[in-house]
Amino acid sequence: MSSPRDFVVAPEIHALPVVGLTAPYAVRRIYCVGRNYLDHIREMQEADERDPPFFFQKPTDALVLDGATIPYPDYTEDYQHEIELVVALGRSGRAVSVDEADRLIFGYAVGLEMTRRDRQREARDRAWPWEMGKSFDQSAPCGPLHPVSSVGHPRKGAITLSVKWGPEAARRPLRPHLERA
Repeated sequence: MSSPRDFVVAPEIHALPVVGLTAPYAVRRIYCVGRNYLDHIREMQEADERDPPFFFQKPTDALVLDGATIPYPDYTEDYQHEIELVVALGRSGRAVSVDEADRLIFGYAVGLEMTRRDRQREARDRAWPWEMGKSFDQSAPCGPLHPVSSVGHPRKGAITLSVKWGPEAARRPLRPHLERA
């Protein structure tokens, strides 16, 4: 195996800041859960409420750090956001029981899952993968991670987002500021 200095193009490391630590958290993969929120399923009217949730991925270079300005993306007229609880794993596991899952978690953050909804619907209607609608540049804004050692494991509560701009500014850059309530 070659050393990192032997790559023709060096691999990029995408990382999130960690509250209380100087070292960042290197992000290896971004998994997202689809159709896991009943109110959203009903709002979108695009799935059967009885269908189980499923996973999709975003590339790690879709990460946007807290406070960055996000320009309105190309190739969409329907740019939407969903607020998410981000769970960062600190250990690997396989076929882990629900009771043991918490021991794998390093920390939590608040993030946004950005979607080019028109491209997602087009892909759905053609039975294509969702990448054009979900996995584009700057589609995963994320606040800093809060280590479990500092905040524990949230069991209940709300994650909220306030957007302070009107419809006349729909194509203005989005500048999220994410923080743990």
